[in-house]
Formats: sequence, structure tokens, C-alpha cells
Amino acid sequence: MTQQAEGSPQITLHDRLCQLLDGPAPLDKRALLGRLHAEITSRETRAYTAGWNDALAESRRPTR
Repeated sequence: MTQQAEGSPQITLHDRLCQLLDGPAPLDKRALLGRLHAEITSRETRAYTAGWNDALAESRRPTR
């Protein structure tokens, strides 16, 4: 699996989940849940970080 497939913002969560479900090797339930959890946590962390970065950039702008 490529790094792009695991964490790229260009691929939607739906598409990534389809990749995991329809992948070449079937995953057992425990492995699939682990992969889904890792994927969602990664995306959630990136979104949270992006929000903080936006807020910090906004707070540093000079006010008129």
C-alpha cells in the first residue's frame, strides 16, 4: 500500500474504505476494524491540526 493511499487528502474517506474492503487480501474483522480506526483517526488528526493552524494564522493577522 502506498503512502498516498493511506493518508492523501485527495482520496475521499469513502474511496479509502472501499479500497480496504475490496483489497487484494481479505482482512479478518479485527484487522479491518483496526485499519478503519487508524484511517479515521489519521484523518481526524489532520483536520484538527488544520483547524488549529487556521486559527493561529488568523490570530496573528494585524487588526485594523
